[in-house]
Amino acid sequence: MKKLPLHVKIMIGLLAGIIWAFASSALGWNQFTIDWIDPFGQIFIRMLKYIAVPLVLFSIISGISGLKDMSKLGRMGGKTLGFYLVTTVTAVGIGLLLVNIIQPGALVDEDSRIKNRLSYESWANSNGVEILDGKNFTNDPTYSSYDRAAEMTEEQKKMVADKQAAAMANKDAGPMKFLIDMVPQNIVTSLGNDKLMLQVIFFGIFFGICMAALPDEKVAGLSSFINGANEVFLKMVDYVMKAAPFFVFCLLAGVVAKMADTPAEVIEIFKGLATYSVTLTIGLLFLIFVFYPMIVRLFVKSLKYKKFFKKISPAQLMAFSTSSSAAALPVTMECVEDNLGVSKNVSSFVLPIGATVNMDGTSLYQAVAVVFMAQLHMVDLSVTQQLTIVLTATLASIGSAAVPSAGLVMMVVVLQSVGLNPAWIAIIFPVDRILDMLRTVVNVTGDATVATIVAKTEGELSED
Repeated sequence: MKKLPLHVKIMIGLLAGIIWAFASSALGWNQFTIDWIDPFGQIFIRMLKYIAVPLVLFSIISGISGLKDMSKLGRMGGKTLGFYLVTTVTAVGIGLLLVNIIQPGALVDEDSRIKNRLSYESWANSNGVEILDGKNFTNDPTYSSYDRAAEMTEEQKKMVADKQAAAMANKDAGPMKFLIDMVPQNIVTSLGNDKLMLQVIFFGIFFGICMAALPDEKVAGLSSFINGANEVFLKMVDYVMKAAPFFVFCLLAGVVAKMADTPAEVIEIFKGLATYSVTLTIGLLFLIFVFYPMIVRLFVKSLKYKKFFKKISPAQLMAFSTSSSAAALPVTMECVEDNLGVSKNVSSFVLPIGATVNMDGTSLYQAVAVVFMAQLHMVDLSVTQQLTIVLTATLASIGSAAVPSAGLVMMVVVLQSVGLNPAWIAIIFPVDRILDMLRTVVNVTGDATVATIVAKTEGELSED
């Protein structure tokens, strides 16, 4: 076992966790798994998160303070945001293409869809919302014998209310709110909240620029401290990763155990949303295994397909296990620097920004989910309305926190933008946790891809 590569060990831990969870649910040990095994997985995520924020801060300051040509920083920032925008729009476009070709919502039983449609019209009429496609099933005698769709459970109502409340802050914010939120009021508070990573990045960039503007002799001691602290946090990552296979086992065992009491219930959850899950999975896998390797090869000819995945696989597996771009960030930085040969100057700048604003997987998911739910309710979205989804999903992805299931909160904003019922998020909630894990792999792979491309174009890539 000692000679096995880290990514193989993590994969073994991941599979063992899933097998254990199904076995424990079959044997009635779910509560034991949740009480005594899952906590170690939660500890693992906490360890990665408390390493992530100071590592980002010290890495950015160290990288930028070493740049004496500030024009390079501006050029690198423009490339970073440009590449992230292109990959995000592409992801949404792929999602819309797939969901319109496969039409997963139209494959559901027609009687159920008619009931859903009547429920949608009832909601729209009671809330003063215009019915998008102009059709009226409620007054059509053909559908008079149909009852409305079943009401949500109390648990679903509470979940939807929580997500709507969280989304209202984003909806009511002005167009410049994003820029305001980037600037910290108190850097200590920002360092203590992983949802405020953009503020830490802003502070780190500003601090690094000011250090670079001062004579070397005045900041020599500070520079030594920052570089030393950065090395300490990197060593923390090394130590944590040695135990990663065990922690991943605990994390996955807990995730599956919490989904249902028996293996059959877990399978039933996915059967009910099978077409949606398959459509989304196809899109996410296309981004991971086709789109990203393709654009990497366009810029870095020497980086072969298998080599690319071998070098970033620990970060991908960590993203899948934790379902958090922020928690996976320390591992992503290590893989990109040590394995792909991206310079520290580039990785410390590109990756933290990516973990916060680059959410390709989340964007694709929002596009697929919104159109799927419209199809499920027999609502025909026009090309213009779907383009609105593209724009809103792209902007919403920037506001998505790098934490598990943040996309559900942004989904409320996207649904409201096209005049659909935000309570529909309850439909896809049962399978969201597992699919969120795959979405995070997409996000992290996209971050590594852009970091590699930016490094190549800046002459900061060490190719072996």
